[in-house]
Amino acid sequence: MASTNLVVVLGDQLSMSLSSLKDVERADTVVLMAEVAAEASYVKHHKKKIAFLFSAMRHHAQALEADGWRVDYIEYGASGNSGTLCSEIARAAKRWNVDRVFMTEPGEWRLKQEFEALKPDLACPLEMLPDDRFLCSHAEFWQWSKGRKQLRMEYFYRDMRRKTGLLMDGDQPEGGQWNYDQENRKPAADDLFMPNPPQFEPDSITKEVLALCEKEFADHVGELFPFWLGTTREQAEQAADYFFEQALPFYGDYQDAMLVGQPFLYHSVLSPYINCGLLDPLQLCRRAEEAYKKGRAPLNAVEGFIRQIIGWREFIRGIYWLKMPEYIELNALDAQRDLPAFYWTADTQMLCLKEAIGQTLQHAYAHHIQRLMLTGNFAMLVGVAPKQIHEWYLAVYADAYEWVELPNTLGMSQFADGGIFASKPYAASGNYVAKMSNYCDSCTYNVKKKTGPDACPMNALYWHFLSRNEKHLAKNPRIAQIYSTWNRMSDAKRKEYIDSADAFLQTLT
Repeated sequence: MASTNLVVVLGDQLSMSLSSLKDVERADTVVLMAEVAAEASYVKHHKKKIAFLFSAMRHHAQALEADGWRVDYIEYGASGNSGTLCSEIARAAKRWNVDRVFMTEPGEWRLKQEFEALKPDLACPLEMLPDDRFLCSHAEFWQWSKGRKQLRMEYFYRDMRRKTGLLMDGDQPEGGQWNYDQENRKPAADDLFMPNPPQFEPDSITKEVLALCEKEFADHVGELFPFWLGTTREQAEQAADYFFEQALPFYGDYQDAMLVGQPFLYHSVLSPYINCGLLDPLQLCRRAEEAYKKGRAPLNAVEGFIRQIIGWREFIRGIYWLKMPEYIELNALDAQRDLPAFYWTADTQMLCLKEAIGQTLQHAYAHHIQRLMLTGNFAMLVGVAPKQIHEWYLAVYADAYEWVELPNTLGMSQFADGGIFASKPYAASGNYVAKMSNYCDSCTYNVKKKTGPDACPMNALYWHFLSRNEKHLAKNPRIAQIYSTWNRMSDAKRKEYIDSADAFLQTLT
């Protein structure tokens, strides 16, 4: 059967208004979607992540067909499945005798290079269109960054507020200030009535995918069951409804809080749905703004939620495309240690890490403070090679794609880019964990002790990190006072910290 157009839809492009679908006619277009081994296994993605995406893709294919599109869907393990996206595009172009191939630009540099390399091998043109689901194009971000000595999210975020009109009072921010982060750092108390994101019963499609994943990805990280993520647009919207009604009013105050046995607290848990295309990020921001205007949520909660999306999410994507491909190789602090084995098992006596990693293995989810200030902070303190911790984050989280995960890891979490957009390393001792969580209350280690085998390891590791990186960090104005404190310590005290940290580091495998 002859067909004029082939439109390729990737697993993180599950949006009905995708740019590649906008200017083609249904009657002479075939939509190609494919589950391929290369994308499932270039890092060993969490079983739940693969199941979520494969099921969401299959449901999206059904939604496209219901909307009048002809879909050529290649399931994992189907006869003839070549295992790579490029080969499946070439096979489909030949199978359908197409004149043109369209796709929306992929989110990852790696894929874009693969598709560019495919072009000469196709018998027809392949055109990549901009991904207009984002507010800021590559060209706009490049223009914004041009001539700036420092790239800071806060100033970019203000421009995005002006561009969208979100939480604006004329040309001024609603409430008189741009950022309410200082009000979003309250420790939470355990509450029997704390909301939990909706959990969805797998339908027949999802059950088929779960059986596939159980068989094909048994050696991948994480727990497949129970599987509770939504895999349709309707379920994603139900999850959004629940967040806005039940959790948003408290999201601001407890945005940085952590509690034993509470993996979700007041977080939205919408990022998997946003990043694969099931939810529209700008629409979510407008809903949050409406909640504030109608008195259903306070300003600090709504501003914090909006900042995460039009601020951090857009900014991180801009950094990724501005700095790749060199960015992935950066290692400004020359960190070379292997990732500790317990990142794959949660088998550690440090309760904060046991909780954060344990819930990651169970749910393919941890909120941003657990990622930044627990798993990220610890990896930086002990000196894990940045690419290793990057690949771990990319593998274990259902919302992780390289464009959003890599700058957050190398730049924000590990300071491996030397401060391209973070003004200082986010290093912290056990005191931060004790302040923002109840993990320390029942931990094997004593957070109040600074050194020794029963002291919280992060206390000595904090000073060990600063000491070994003094040549890189001492001139940083945001931590100069901390180095002054270190230099005022007696030689014996400094040696005690270093020896205690070294003793702990020798236990890591």
